[in-house]
Amino acid sequence: MIGSHPIEGYAIVSADGMIADGRGAMPASIRNDADQHFLQAEMDRAAVIVHGRHSHEGGPRAAKRKRLVVTRQVDGIALDSTQPNALLWNPAGADLAEAIDALAANAGPIAVIGGTDVFGLFLPLYDVFHLTRATGAKIPRGRPLFSTVGPTMTVDDVLHQYGLRPGAPRDIDAAAGITLTDFERIGQ
Repeated sequence: MIGSHPIEGYAIVSADGMIADGRGAMPASIRNDADQHFLQAEMDRAAVIVHGRHSHEGGPRAAKRKRLVVTRQVDGIALDSTQPNALLWNPAGADLAEAIDALAANAGPIAVIGGTDVFGLFLPLYDVFHLTRATGAKIPRGRPLFSTVGPTMTVDDVLHQYGLRPGAPRDIDAAAGITLTDFERIGQ
């Protein structure tokens, strides 16, 4: 938590823990309408959305949402001239509380939506991580959810290592093999 803002992660991954192909594009094999519906509803309740320069949630209300775009291109916090309601944020030059204050965010969750480096930056801070899996998809040589995901470390292992425990997975599109599991911080 940062002040009164819980920190929540959101990702859809392939069965092997990838969020994108080797070029950084999300393949059709992990795109899903039920997941997008869930994500858009969650973004509507978020006070702030945090993502890297190449990640975004899209949708018809995206431009109205307050966001922090994580980048090394600024010293600390700067206006984002390409997006209304957005600030560029370099965590090496300003802490998260400063960035949230500069954004003048309302009450509500901070939603972290990627990419790999941004997801990893928040590992010690997540109150909950909403993990959607496309159980039938694999993305060889893809980009992992977390940088340490690979042959010997799964997404679940990484979340567990940082004190997050899974609830029961639920089908959000059973026909397509799409499940959603909420990993919550121990002691909450």
